[in-house]
Amino acid sequence: MIPALHALARHGRLVLVLGLVVGILAPSLARAMEPLIFPLIALMLFLATLRVDVVVAFPGARTLPRFLIATLILQVVLPLCAIAGLWVLGAMDSIIGIGAVLVLAAAPLTGSPGLTIMAGGDPAPALRQLVLGTALLPLTVLPVFWVLPVFGAPEVVAMAALRLLAVIAVAGGAGMLLRRAVPWLRAAEGQGAVDGTITLVMSVVVVGLMSAVGPAILAPSTELWLTLAAVFTLNFGAQIGALLLLRNGPEATAAPALAIVAGNRNLALFLGALPPETGAALLLFIGCYQLPMYLTPLIMAPLIRRLARHG
Repeated sequence: MIPALHALARHGRLVLVLGLVVGILAPSLARAMEPLIFPLIALMLFLATLRVDVVVAFPGARTLPRFLIATLILQVVLPLCAIAGLWVLGAMDSIIGIGAVLVLAAAPLTGSPGLTIMAGGDPAPALRQLVLGTALLPLTVLPVFWVLPVFGAPEVVAMAALRLLAVIAVAGGAGMLLRRAVPWLRAAEGQGAVDGTITLVMSVVVVGLMSAVGPAILAPSTELWLTLAAVFTLNFGAQIGALLLLRNGPEATAAPALAIVAGNRNLALFLGALPPETGAALLLFIGCYQLPMYLTPLIMAPLIRRLARHG
């Protein structure tokens, strides 16, 4: 069993692509797995804290203010600016608009440190941003949930935030406790096994997330092309913009990691907080957003290398 999990970890990118393909070509299976998406996302949070010593990864006193400012910009300022833009355009109720706001409000993707490694950057800043962004998510989402009309009354906003807090506390706390209680999990063999389990869970989650994408790709429509254009623009626009802004500043060494974090967010975690009808309507957007995520190392690595040479 353990060697099989290690093999999954070694071939993680291939396994994830296989999950994408299965989700597209087997829409009935993908639809059957939709109810499992949110529980599996919570399981991924548990596995992430099982894999990483959160206490060690948390920013120290000297670097905490910088990471805190980055979290507030990424998870509060950007989504509120997006909401303002949608209000000006009269598109507050559009699914693409709601999806874009939720992307910007979400914490960094659990796999963002791995994406950073594959793109040629230092994963440590991505890991710290992941830990801080996830820990503060129940607070940072409050102004976004309050302003975004999809959540309705204030008590609904509060309940949505509390659900997120409960999931993060239970999944993250359980992972931290188990990691400290079982020394094997901190050894190389145990870490490899957890990596393989994360790969397996991610590939299964992707199948469910592609439930709306498969039929759309097999029968392409204007909605599909608009959604694909939106997710690629949002994902790579955020990454390239952050990279260009940070490359010559005091955070130059952290620029690749922070750029990847800016574009790759744990959007699916919100499925448990959204009204069911909105969550169902967002599945096409969420599924399409997986495509630029998995293309991030391929697209960003040459740009990161080029900027590093010029730097």
